Amino acid sequence: MVEHAAKVRHDFLRHDMNFPHVWCPGCGLGIVLGSLIRATSSLNIPQDDLVLASGIGCTGRMSAYVDFNTLHTTHGRALTFATGIKLAKPNLTVMTVMGDGDATAIGGNHFIHAARRNLNITAIIVNNMIYGMTGGQYSPTTPYGSKATTAPYGHVEQAFSIAELAVAAGASYVARGTVHHVPQLDGLIKGGIQKKGFSVIEIMSNCHTYYGRQNGLSDPVEYQKYFKKNAVSVKKAAEMSAAEMEGKFSIGVLADIEQPAYVEEYQHIRDNACKEMAEKGEKKGGDCAQERRDEM
Repeated sequence: MVEHAAKVRHDFLRHDMNFPHVWCPGCGLGIVLGSLIRATSSLNIPQDDLVLASGIGCTGRMSAYVDFNTLHTTHGRALTFATGIKLAKPNLTVMTVMGDGDATAIGGNHFIHAARRNLNITAIIVNNMIYGMTGGQYSPTTPYGSKATTAPYGHVEQAFSIAELAVAAGASYVARGTVHHVPQLDGLIKGGIQKKGFSVIEIMSNCHTYYGRQNGLSDPVEYQKYFKKNAVSVKKAAEMSAAEMEGKFSIGVLADIEQPAYVEEYQHIRDNACKEMAEKGEKKGGDCAQERRDEM
């Protein structure tokens, strides 16, 4: 087991270029990185066929550390880059990693429509309920009443649920985990990568440096205990009342449905267009469908 873990770290991390990492001691992003490389390595996908696109923020730095095809893109636009890659090279396994602000504030419109299109991309969203890299401003997931550098007397906006938003927008696979429940998190990421269609894994993580310091959770160990105390399995949550779930959140798979995926639907349109061109005797009409399949 130890030897296998060492091999995974050796094969899937860029040791000679980008370590030590830039994250604060105790940050949950290191745990997320570990889950990501364990999940991808367990699927035996060639590293040249793996793609990770990230946006801006603490989470966005993760693309520098994994040893496969990566892009560090602009703020809120990781999913747009990933969409272009998947449409151009459907054979690649494409993932994004984003923070809560990156994915759901400036990137919110892209997130909703990526779920609606159901393109075969896995979106990993690390939710630490704050903007970490830029100074601790509140984000769309900062809880009501919490403090932030831009809300020193308490946040007056209501937060929304990333996972539930993804379900409503039409994602095929939606799950939520935490950096405390690591074995489960490994499995949730693996399930998302394997799923045909758009997958979302929301990961509750700690930013004790900014959110924690201002809200009584400055110790990363205590923050881990917070996740242990307040995370409830999806099955158990379904049996609890709204009052009982106050201040808590569900973890596990929230949605897992079968529906047409964008790449396959696009191929059907192309096949029909090629067939029509061939029937009209237009140049290359009979070959274009096969050309597209060769690309895939």
